[in-house]
Parts: sequence; structure tokens; C-alpha cells
Amino acid sequence: MKKIILIFLVSLIASCNTVNNISEKENSKTITNIPIDSMVKTGVLSNGMTYYIRQNPKPEQKVEFRLVVKAGSILENEKQLGLAHFMEHMNFNGSKNFDKNELVSYLQSIGVKFGAHLNAYTSFDETVYILPIPTDDDEKLEKGIQIIEDWAFNASLTNEEIDKERGVVLEEYRLGLGADKRMMKEYLPKLMHNSHYAERLPIGTKEVLENFTYDDLKNFYKDWYRPDLMAVIAVGDVDVHVLEQKIKTHFEKYPAVKKPKERKQYDVPNHEETFVAIETDPEASRSIIRLYYKDLESPKPIVSINDYKKYLTENLFSQMLNQRLQELTNHENPPFIYGYSAHGNTWAKTKQAYQSVALTSETGQLQALKALATENERVLRYGFNDSELNRAKEALLKSTENAFQEKDKTESNRYAGEYIQNFLEASPIPGIQWELEAVKNLLPNISIDDCNNLVHKYIHNNNRVVVLTGPEKEGLNNINEAAVLTILENVKHEKIEPYKDVSFTDGLMKEMPKKGNISNILQDTILHTTTLTLNNGVKVTYKKTNFKNNQILFSAYKYGGTSLYSDEEYLKTDLATNALTESSLNGYSKTDLNKLLTGKLVSVNPYINKLSQGFNGSTTPEDFETLFQLTNLFITKLDFDQKAYNSHKNKTQAYLKNILSNPSTYFSVEFSNFLNQNNKRYIGLPTDKDWENTDFKLAYEKYNQLFSNANGFHFYFVGSFDENKLKEYAETYLASLPATDTVETYKNVETKPLTGTLEKIISKGTEPKSLVNIIYQGVTDDNIKDAYVLKSLGELLTIKLIEELRESEGGVYGVRARGSMNKLPFATYNFSISFPCGPENVEKLKAKTFEEIEKIKNDGVSEKDLNKIKETQLLELKEAVKTNRYWLNQLKDIDYNQNDKNEILQAEEKIKNLSAQDLQKIAKKYLTKNRIIGILNPEK
Repeated sequence: MKKIILIFLVSLIASCNTVNNISEKENSKTITNIPIDSMVKTGVLSNGMTYYIRQNPKPEQKVEFRLVVKAGSILENEKQLGLAHFMEHMNFNGSKNFDKNELVSYLQSIGVKFGAHLNAYTSFDETVYILPIPTDDDEKLEKGIQIIEDWAFNASLTNEEIDKERGVVLEEYRLGLGADKRMMKEYLPKLMHNSHYAERLPIGTKEVLENFTYDDLKNFYKDWYRPDLMAVIAVGDVDVHVLEQKIKTHFEKYPAVKKPKERKQYDVPNHEETFVAIETDPEASRSIIRLYYKDLESPKPIVSINDYKKYLTENLFSQMLNQRLQELTNHENPPFIYGYSAHGNTWAKTKQAYQSVALTSETGQLQALKALATENERVLRYGFNDSELNRAKEALLKSTENAFQEKDKTESNRYAGEYIQNFLEASPIPGIQWELEAVKNLLPNISIDDCNNLVHKYIHNNNRVVVLTGPEKEGLNNINEAAVLTILENVKHEKIEPYKDVSFTDGLMKEMPKKGNISNILQDTILHTTTLTLNNGVKVTYKKTNFKNNQILFSAYKYGGTSLYSDEEYLKTDLATNALTESSLNGYSKTDLNKLLTGKLVSVNPYINKLSQGFNGSTTPEDFETLFQLTNLFITKLDFDQKAYNSHKNKTQAYLKNILSNPSTYFSVEFSNFLNQNNKRYIGLPTDKDWENTDFKLAYEKYNQLFSNANGFHFYFVGSFDENKLKEYAETYLASLPATDTVETYKNVETKPLTGTLEKIISKGTEPKSLVNIIYQGVTDDNIKDAYVLKSLGELLTIKLIEELRESEGGVYGVRARGSMNKLPFATYNFSISFPCGPENVEKLKAKTFEEIEKIKNDGVSEKDLNKIKETQLLELKEAVKTNRYWLNQLKDIDYNQNDKNEILQAEEKIKNLSAQDLQKIAKKYLTKNRIIGILNPEK
């Protein structure tokens, strides 16, 4: 639901449809329908297939295709459980125009990466295929739409390939096994009471996946992959008329089904009683409370201005209530770790609900339930305040205005997501220009009563479900249904005070700093950057771009970090450092600061890591000065806030209390402990003793020491900004920072990585699930070319292992290989390979992995495989260089690692010059010794 709201609010670019003088009175009977954005071409072919087309230049020379099928697991019969999802898999395993493996191989050859780019998903009610295609030549575009056609109508579904894919899907099924699934199996029948949805999880059942007949799958494809249930979406840097003609050519030739099978809509029946599900599991790592008030009526699509006003009202309601819940989590002893309330979809698209959810401590579920119920009751009795509503309106308007500012810089995949929802659920697609006008005109007419009245619609005694899930272990008191119902009943009669809001008239800074000056300006004509040196030694490098209209990214660093701490200081402060950003700033608590910054799109996050301290953040041109002010205050006015630390500690301890109950987490922690056995600064998963040893006051003092001397800080800004304002703000808020003549650097206190040929076997869990992690690591010479080739070797080996372990063996669902190097404080390398599998296949798949490595070392790399990774890298680079994030990271990394700036400009040449010999040489150099294997096996 949240995803849909976000997509809808920041959707679509300029439409020629506008809303003028939208106004409504309470008794108005306006039924004006929301228009469709004129920038999108929609239509229905003669066979009933729907299409959406939009020309959009971002990213350049690329089109985003989607095939949307209104068929998911809800349509399966008892012999087909899991086959909607299985069918999704089979569409990548051969079709009329692409033999087995040819499809993925072809797409890789033009730079489309399987998983990261090419993908699909299956849900209860739909299946969606995702295909981005480069459009730098007509053949690629034609092939792309041919793939969509084959997915829709021409899947091969050979018996041999069906049987081979069983193993892959069963491995995906295996991944989902564990505490969460076991508990869900118990509470879902109550949540989806008497509904088909409770019996149709998309992954299906192991029994059916192992034993379904070929015809069971073929019948699903025949019944539900038909024109009237499908839409093809094409958004990208291609002429609309060209795309429309191709769609008609490829899809209109398939006739409509003469006697189509009924596509039923499955409801979720209402119930008078309150259902309570209390589920525990020895491997549950989190405690969660979910409170559902399911709607009494089925949802209706947003089609009119009145509907849109109601939608905005619901959004404002959620903002205000969640602000209150966020305040509770900031308390010194919060009732839950995290909580939210919202109205939206449940598992079924035919049933929405008002939902209040909280992540709690292992003993705090009833406390959290009471807190959630109390906040709902507080709104029920007293409603919201005008000040809360004004802030919510301001935030909503600002986010919509920001989306409008980016109307010509919105990525194609965002539009594709919009059109998917329009086809599936009739979500509006009016265009951002219409949306902005509607928001501007409707917000003033949404009253506090409009928002307050929603809670009377949301809260009711029938159709209510409470779900508690958490760990099962000795010492924990069992919760019973009576206790849950008693809390819900008692809250109705308890004395509850109205919410007291606080408004602020003062600004963020209570006094302005004394302005400094710029002592030097250096222009870089190669990278098109400017570097300012300020009077206190601070450097500011900026690059103005037009990639986004309303985006400014920034980062900063100064050498030092925790390397300047003694070992004792490090161990006493490590757990407390993250709490510093929770502390009050210039006298404003975190809650107060959030209110003060309402309507501003700005983020400033200080950090301290092993070798440096600094900032990361983002803003817009309108809020640029606020970003500088926050940065100045984090250096000069961070308060010592013991309550904020206590809140952070309580939430963190509660979250981590049972995290080791999860087998994969237990494995990660134990294997990390093994890898860091010689690191005297390594803490790992904190124990109660670690928390007792933590000194928050010392952490605060060390923070102030690190940030007290501005000399040596280097700031980077990339985006759309006024250079004169940047200089003015730099002089006011950065040049005024205190500084000395001393510039610190980091100390080399790092422990060298564990080496040798080692193996660590860890046993945890009851499900038949294993994990394999293979690591090659050690110290190396500083060679930037090696770093790039090792990274490329990871991409190559990922492709080869997917072919071997997944496609040939059917032994894994996914596998990943990754290579990287660190330059500071000394050069190290790391190459990791990881995959989940069945315990019975661990040794076989390990052996296959090492065989693939040996093939590369002994036989080299084929030109076909080499070109796959090069094409992918070139395509990704082509898009990356048109983003602010890429340039921010590159500019900072050049200075931080003291690299040659020409590396940025030579990136494309470096990719093109990558050779098979380079990859073979690197494999021989790094994938030989110092191999450490970690294996998770279930407990016997």
C-alpha cells in the first residue's frame, strides 16, 4: 500500500489536462472524473489486449517494457498450487523464437543483466514481466518486443524443461521456509477468514511442485495468458507511433479466446467476532503485533475528484497519526521499536483494512498493542489538531511540487509502474501537472473534521483481527487471547489526555555564525568542477549538473575517524556512536526537529567510520541553506542527550534480543566472528556486557573532538544549484567553523584479514536449508587495474555459476560472486561466492563452483562471455554518468583514495580494453590461496 501511495503521489510528468478552480462544498455532488495524462497513449487491440505507450527520454536510448497478466495464484486449482509462479519461470526457459538459455544469453549480450534488470514477479492476482531494452539500434527494439510476444503467447513448455525447472523453483520454495512461514500458515486463515486467498500463496506447495503434470501447467498458461487479461507497456526513448505499430503488428494477430474461462474475483467475507492469532516459534527472531480493522465494503477505484479528495484525506490522516507514533519511539523507554498505522490493501485486492503494526521487544507485545490502541482511541475521542493538519498539508504539497519540478527528468520505470497499477486496479494516471493543481486546490478544502471522521470509519468491533508473532523460548510468559481482548476493551474506558502539539516560531539557528571567506578558487576544466578553499582550511568541490531539476546531493569527509581512538576508547564508544544522530540539536529534540523541518526536503547525516568522519545528505535548491545550517549545527551544537541514548539502546537491545534465533543470521554472526578472530576491535553482535561497558559521554566527547577542527574537511556538492548561493552559504556556515592549523590524518590500526585454507561449519535451524559462503581474501599490492578486473571477474563468475548451478544442476535459486579491493589503510582484496541450497547438495555444488573457477584459470574466458559483462558495464556506465550520485561518489573517491582523476574520464575505455587474458590472470592471482569456506547446515 505504501508503495502504491508513493508511486501515485510522485508520478507522471506534464499533462495538458489541468484542473482549474477545483472546489467542493460538503454537499457537492461533483462527479468530475480524473483525466488520463495526454502524454500516455493507451488503447485496446481488437483481441482485447490493452497497451500503454509513452515517449520518455530518461534514460536515453532505452525502453522499459512490461507484460502484465491479470492472473496469479488466486486462479489456480488444487492441482496447480504454485503454477502461476512456475509459469513465470518457464517463460525464461524457451519459446517459439528463443531456445532454452538463448533468451537470457541474448539479453546479457546486449547489456541486460538477469535479475538486476531482467526480472518478473507473481502475486495473488497478477504476474508482471520486466524487460528493459537498449534502443541504440532497431534490431534490439524488435527483439525486445518479440520477447514480450513470446512470453504472452509462445512459451515452449517442453516436458524436459519443465522437469529441469522443478529444482530451481523448489530451491526458491526452500528459501521461504522458516519461522515466518510456519507462523503465517497458522494466522493467515484467521486474517483471510473463509477466503480463497488464505489457500493460495504464490509459491505453492512442495507436493504440487514435485508432482504436477505437464498438462496442469500448460492448462494454466492456456486459460489465463490470453489477450483480454494482458497489457503490454512500453515507456522509453522511442517514438510513440513506432512503438504502437510494433505492438499492433506483434500482438493483434492473436485472436481473442472465443469461450474464455471466467476470471473470478474472490472476496474476503466479513465476520462479527474478533479473531486473535498468537503464534510463536523457536526460530522467530522478531516480535510483531498487527491490528487489523478490515473494511466492511470492497474498495472502489479512484475515478472522480471527490474520490481523489478522499484519497488525499486518508494520506493526511496517516501522516498525522504516524507522526505521533514516531514520537513514541523517540521516548526514553519507547513502547515499541517501530510502529505505523495506515489504511490500504491486505493480502487481497478485494479487501482493504485499517492496520496498526509495531515491532516490539520480546516481552512488549501487549504494551505495544495498548499503545497502538490508545493512539487510535485518542484520535477517536479528540481528533487531530489544526497545527498537525497544517504540517501534514505542507509536507504533502511539498512532495507533489518536487515531483512536478522533475516532470521532464522522471525515469521510465516510474511511469511503467504507474501504468501497471492503472491496468490492474484502475489507479489514476492524470499526470503530475494535473495532480499538482488538484493538490493545491483540494488541500485548503480538506478540514480537520474530514480527517477526524475517518477514524470512525476505520475503527469498529467487527471484522477485527489481532495477530501476534514472536519467539518461543523458556522464560517468556505466554500471551493468551483473553489478555489481548481485555486490552482492546479497557482502552475504550481508560482516561486518555488529548494530544498536545508544539509549534515553533524560532528558526533552526538561534544566532547566525560570523561569516568567513573564500581564500582560493580552482577550476578543473577536465572534470568541470570548481574547488573552493575557505579561510579555515575547509575545501568545497562542486559540480553543477542538469540531470535532475530539483536535486542536490552532498558528501564530506575528513581523515581520522575511530582510528584516532585507543582500543579501549573504541570498545567503549562503538555502540553509542549511532545514538549521537538521535540526540537533540541546538536544543531541539529529534521530535521537535522533525516538526521544525516540516515541508523541507533536506537530509543531513553525520557519520564516524574507521578512517574518517563526515556527512552525507541531500536537498533541493529551495532548501539548500537549511542543509548548510544543519551541517553547521551538527558540528557546533550537537547536544549531550542521555535520554536519546537510552532510547536508542532500549530499541537496539530489544531488536537484537532474539536475532540469533534466525538460522541465516546466526550463521552470518558466527562466520563473521570466525573471520575476525584476530581483530581486537571487533565487537560483532553486542552482548549485555558490551552495553554495560559502553560510555555515551565518552562517545559524545570523541565526536566533538573529531568535528572540532574544520581544517581538513572536504565537502562535495553535485546537482542543480545556484553557484553564488553555494559560495555565500559556504562562507556563512562552513568558513565560520572553528579550525586550527593542524590537519589530522588516520592511523593504521587495522587488523590484516584472516588468511589460510580454512573451513567453518555451523549448525543451526530445523528446516532443510544450507548456506555456502566461499571467501578469498588477503593483503595485496595497490593496483587499481586489479580492483576493476577483480570486480569484473565477480560479474563473470556470477553468470557462469547461474548457468551451472541453477540452469544445469537445478540446485540453487540464486548465486552471487563479488570481487572488491580496499586501498586504505593498506591494500586488501576480497572475493566472495555465496548461495543457498539443500544440505544434500552442498558438497556437489561446492565442487561445481571450484570447477568453474579452474576452467577460468586453465582455459580462460570465451569472447562471448567477456562481451556479456562488457556490454552490461557499458550500458550501466552510460546511465550512471547521467546521475548526480555517480559524480558525487567518483569525485569524493578520487580524493579519498588519492587516485588519478583521469580514471573517471577513462572509465569507458577501461571497459572496452578489458580482455579475457586480464580475467584469467586475475583469477590465477587471487583465486588460489587464502580460501575460507563457511557452511550453514541444519541441526541434526
